[in-house]
Amino acid sequence: MIDSLRLEAAHALRDAYRTGNPIPPLSQTYSELDLEDAYAIQLAQVDAWLADGQTILGHKVGLTSLAVQKQLGVNQPDFGHLTNEMFYLSGEPIPVDQFLQPRVEPEIAFVLKSPLRGPNVTVAEAIRAVGFVLASLEIVDSRIADWKITLTDTVADNASSGGVVLGTRPMRLDDVDLRTLGAVLYKNGRIQHTGAGASVLGSPISSLVWLANTLGRLGTTLEAGEVVIPGAITPMVPAAPGDTITAVFAGLGSVTAQFAQETR
Repeated sequence: MIDSLRLEAAHALRDAYRTGNPIPPLSQTYSELDLEDAYAIQLAQVDAWLADGQTILGHKVGLTSLAVQKQLGVNQPDFGHLTNEMFYLSGEPIPVDQFLQPRVEPEIAFVLKSPLRGPNVTVAEAIRAVGFVLASLEIVDSRIADWKITLTDTVADNASSGGVVLGTRPMRLDDVDLRTLGAVLYKNGRIQHTGAGASVLGSPISSLVWLANTLGRLGTTLEAGEVVIPGAITPMVPAAPGDTITAVFAGLGSVTAQFAQETR
């Protein structure tokens, strides 16, 4: 795709944020759209957010489930950017008008104490760079109508990012086993799903390594203080006004996304 079409696609996604009206799949509108184009469209939006005064506070990794990869016909994860406007406090009302088609999934969030500069980051280096982990919920959202996404659609749409809710009980990596660490996801008091960290590429650390090395090849470093959400450990659940969605993690405590009642 030529640059003008990439910018046109980025503007269409930004308009969807602004108006609350999802758009048709970019993969249908732009038949020549490939993965390089999709990341360029994502970065064009990031540049616009930065120009508007937002800051990058972290990154997310998506498509870490083998089932989801098979569904989209891909064999690798993708990544998106997390800005300061995407973070919400556990248990405090989240404005529903910030989202178009929100869904929620539990993740084990990393907070870095030192930079990770790829490529060639090892598991040992990634572990050394982690300050602590937190329970978290990712609010996944799509600017693509009816979630009819391909890999290029979700990548262009900032990996279908929406928001993040962090727990408040930090734990050192020495004190947890990320592979076996389990979580139960509740919606309005009813159990929806259970899962464990091994659902994320075998271990969430593998996801962090992948992200550091992928960004490193693009000239980007994961900086100290950044939050990385490495992928969901259970399937997602849809969220509506008034819903309360809580994940209870073994050893990490709980975290709650409380969606405000819609006001008219």
